[in-house]
Amino acid sequence: MMFRNFYFLIIFFLGYQNLNGQINPTNRQVVLQAYWWDYWNSNFPNGWANYLTELAPRLSALGIDAIWIPPSIKNSGTNSVGYSPFDHYDLGDKFQKNSTKTRLGDKDELLRMVAVMHANGIDVIQDVVLNHVSSAGSSNGSGGQDPAALDDGQNNRYKNFRYVSFKTPASAETANNYLSREGRFSKNWQNFYPNNNNICCTNDINSPYWGPDISYESNANGLSSNAIYNPIQGSDYMRSNMRNWLIWYKKQVGFDGVRFDAVKHFPTYVSEDVLWNLQYGALWASGGPEMFAVGEWVGNSAQLDAWADAVQNRAGTFDFNLRFALSEMVGGNGNYNLGFIPSQQQQNRQRTVPFVNNHDTFRPQLSSQGNYTGWNTGSELSLHIEPNDPRSSIAHAIVMAIDGAPQLFFEDLFNIGYNSNRFTHQPTDLLQLPVNSDVANLLWCHQNLHFKEGAYFVRWQAPDALVIEREAKALICVNDQWNQWQYLSGVQTSWPDGTELKDYSGANSNAIFVYGGGKVDMAIPPCDGSANYGRRGYCVWGPTNIDTNYFRPSKNIIQEWEMNDDLGDRHANSLQQGGKLPNNSLDCRVVGRIYAQQGQEVQIEWYPSAPSLPLTLSILDNNCVSIDSLTLSGNGVYNFVPTYSGWHTIRIGNATQTQAAQHCWVKAIYTAPQVVQTNEIKNKCACNFTDPNASLSQFQSIQNLIVYPNPNNGSFEIVGAEGLNIKSLQLMDISGVCHPIEYSILNNRIIQVSINKNSKGIYWLKLETDKGSVVKMISVLD
Repeated sequence: MMFRNFYFLIIFFLGYQNLNGQINPTNRQVVLQAYWWDYWNSNFPNGWANYLTELAPRLSALGIDAIWIPPSIKNSGTNSVGYSPFDHYDLGDKFQKNSTKTRLGDKDELLRMVAVMHANGIDVIQDVVLNHVSSAGSSNGSGGQDPAALDDGQNNRYKNFRYVSFKTPASAETANNYLSREGRFSKNWQNFYPNNNNICCTNDINSPYWGPDISYESNANGLSSNAIYNPIQGSDYMRSNMRNWLIWYKKQVGFDGVRFDAVKHFPTYVSEDVLWNLQYGALWASGGPEMFAVGEWVGNSAQLDAWADAVQNRAGTFDFNLRFALSEMVGGNGNYNLGFIPSQQQQNRQRTVPFVNNHDTFRPQLSSQGNYTGWNTGSELSLHIEPNDPRSSIAHAIVMAIDGAPQLFFEDLFNIGYNSNRFTHQPTDLLQLPVNSDVANLLWCHQNLHFKEGAYFVRWQAPDALVIEREAKALICVNDQWNQWQYLSGVQTSWPDGTELKDYSGANSNAIFVYGGGKVDMAIPPCDGSANYGRRGYCVWGPTNIDTNYFRPSKNIIQEWEMNDDLGDRHANSLQQGGKLPNNSLDCRVVGRIYAQQGQEVQIEWYPSAPSLPLTLSILDNNCVSIDSLTLSGNGVYNFVPTYSGWHTIRIGNATQTQAAQHCWVKAIYTAPQVVQTNEIKNKCACNFTDPNASLSQFQSIQNLIVYPNPNNGSFEIVGAEGLNIKSLQLMDISGVCHPIEYSILNNRIIQVSINKNSKGIYWLKLETDKGSVVKMISVLD
């Protein structure tokens, strides 16, 4: 007893609240990582968004506040789980890389999943990769390589990134077709390490660990040496475009927060920049100071705190230092000193995210049924904690008890490791997808006893017992011994004498009473599962007569589509959405689809770039039959009440056939159903196009232009320009500086060019014509 009182007296004076003196609104959220590394279910092939849509009501009933979803942009193909980003503006709506869908599904399904989560009161945290892109080139790699690129030693100069768009769908997988694609946010080799101004491979930021590594320096810009579509890049090209993309992304999807992958591998100022803009610079979609944000930095407490400080606490970090301690505790088999745990937390806990496992610490080897057969420890950033380990429950109790927004891992909450059910279960079936009883109980206790509404105090710390109080809300107690109960006497609490406390874990069936100025005596069960309900190593005491009281209200979703020719796709295999309103045509454009709840009002708003030109908005039912339409000039609002729960298609078009082309923004505010069966048919409801190959044919006359001779001494010809109306001719050096040139046209097909007062070197010649633009690399010799 003297030993226990010694530890108690120390902490009685050191009991503390959040060390920063404030609690962020995101502090109490429990976030579920709603996937494992190579997530898959054969009932939802390339449709994880549909899987989560059907799982949503169960997550709400369990008390989950938010789900963390994988990156949802197009990768090299559906074989990739999201961390090899290719096209930032493809959410599963464009046909490229031999697929329209991503691993999560198509864009409609992604947006529906977020809407259904909101209807169930659950926020969505979007995983975002800002460090790299990969898989340059068409589906077979054609066009991806730039021979002028500096070599990083890993990517073989595959650094031409061009994307399909409504204007330029993929009519072929050739290099010329790929390099002609005008999708938004194209990228060149100068946007990556190494480039002419920034070296590579000397530190965590400039080393290409997973693909062409982004160079965020303001001078990391330039032109491709061989691309046909080759727009001029300005200063801060990558930083500005990533910022713009994330704002578009948040508006389009309607997610509520972000998880940034591998934040030590790109500059902190980039994180702070995009976080501020997501919180305050996204207009109606701004998340504000309460927006959930977390960065993945694998390091010690000082490094975690330094990153959180550097981004001005706009985001927290996963508490890896605490995770290292939890791993040692589990692996210690009862020989770890539990009293050390509180000191292992990071000090900046305003937005900290404590966790037991995530996809980076949990990489099992699997049988064909999905059962654990071993471990890919070389891929784990910290050793895994087995869900069936008897001390896993202790780790989860600690994570729930301490300050921060606890993150649960899918494989810890649901039992898919040994039941041969990983790939074949139905998410709605409680028997096919059972929960881990201890983790579910701790989740219930955290939410219904309202842990995070009480200040954080460590009330007892000893080698085999740790007691944390959330002031006047709960005592969370853990014991890492295998078969020895821990009996503690005189544990200080904040409750008044006479308060009756109940163990909401059920491990103890008897109540205890507060006495002697706020003290209690208690018993903490061992890890062998011999306690009531098989509880392993923890108990949770709180005032009696508390029942389920924690509910997150349903909420609507706001999603905005931008209609422009460098977004979307009209390939027959795509969703055939996007595109600006055409010039002098009544051809319609499909904005997108919403999945609305019967009887709940839907509001559609639109904002045209040319307010004087009237537009017609149409709503189609799930059979592509028009429900209603409205024609207005300027900004417009249309409200309707669905007569069924399901897909509704939004179309827009010019009101007259003599209007100029323009782009616009369309916003939908609606409520989705809470329960959805996703195996229904979704009709495309595509629009007709007057000349689906017009924009591609424009390139045919400029793709074959030849610079001769090349290299040259400053005088050369551009051959093959017949029928082209030359708008401008520009010459730039590798730093982007324009140089004077003189040119004349002979026989309507040859452009004679001379360069004055230039030294030898590499230059880019940009030719603007009435049928598009082309950039050619030229080499000038002395």
